[in-house]
Amino acid sequence: MSTGIQAINDQVKENSVFIAALRAEMEKVIVGQKYLIDRLIIGLLANGHILLEGVPGLAKTLSVRTLASALNTSFQRIQFTPDLLPADLIGTQIYNPKDGNFTTKQGPVFTNIILADEINRAPAKVQSALLEAMQEHQVTIGHETFRLPEPFLVMATENPIEQEGTYPLPEAQVDRFMLKLNITYPTLEEERKILDAMSVTNKTFDVKPVVDPQAIINARKIVDEIYLDDKIKEYILSIVFSTREPQKYNLKIEDYLRYGASPRATIYLTLGARAHAFLEGRGYVTPQDVKSIAPDVLRHRVIVSYEAEAEELTSNDIVKQILNELPVP
Repeated sequence: MSTGIQAINDQVKENSVFIAALRAEMEKVIVGQKYLIDRLIIGLLANGHILLEGVPGLAKTLSVRTLASALNTSFQRIQFTPDLLPADLIGTQIYNPKDGNFTTKQGPVFTNIILADEINRAPAKVQSALLEAMQEHQVTIGHETFRLPEPFLVMATENPIEQEGTYPLPEAQVDRFMLKLNITYPTLEEERKILDAMSVTNKTFDVKPVVDPQAIINARKIVDEIYLDDKIKEYILSIVFSTREPQKYNLKIEDYLRYGASPRATIYLTLGARAHAFLEGRGYVTPQDVKSIAPDVLRHRVIVSYEAEAEELTSNDIVKQILNELPVP
């Protein structure tokens, strides 16, 4: 077994060389925000969509745009607005009166990386138009189904402080995002660097593409091979099941939970832990990999009860308590 792990370790080190170059390109633009940069890369490695939530001005849109610029892939930014239509997103069929046939015009969803900016500003029918693309990596227009290019990744942003003119994402769509990232304010030192770097009128950034799509696809194959011990698998299952049946794990949180995490949480927690190990240059998953990625996988899948809201407890608080109290292998 140790020989096998060593072989995987060697493959990880060989195939993760591009990570340093990708980070370096992103850090040309993004000051601090190591958590954000690492989670964007984890989503890329684990083939998982990402939802970014934070107040305006925290470089959410800039981070995704910078990541796309550092990758040698196609990129589309879609500004979600109340008057957006599904056809504006996935495309439509156009009637040609000369021959009486319909031709298909593909929408901006046919790209490698999509930035769905302020996704909660579009109505439900537009949000649901993304569901097939996110889950199946395909789009149906009329009677035809089209495959989307690989890699395909949706990175969406939403503003948590404005409620007017917004449409909350339904649970079914939120569950399709592998990670939900809560972006916080920079530290005083980081904001000083932002001040020094950004407080000019004609600031431009020279971000070069340093990673090809094939490198991402190859890295994903290695991520799938990263060793996951049975005890780590049981730990992942205990975390997810404790959100559904906390009393079986001696956790006093059943009154605070309305719905637990779905089976997608188990899948994404496993993929995310493997991608985190890859990011750290290891060919095996440790409990710390699981604990590091668990809040991002679970915070939007754990639905708290009215009792929790009355006591001002969030899903983050519940997940933190689970991770603190569950035995670690």
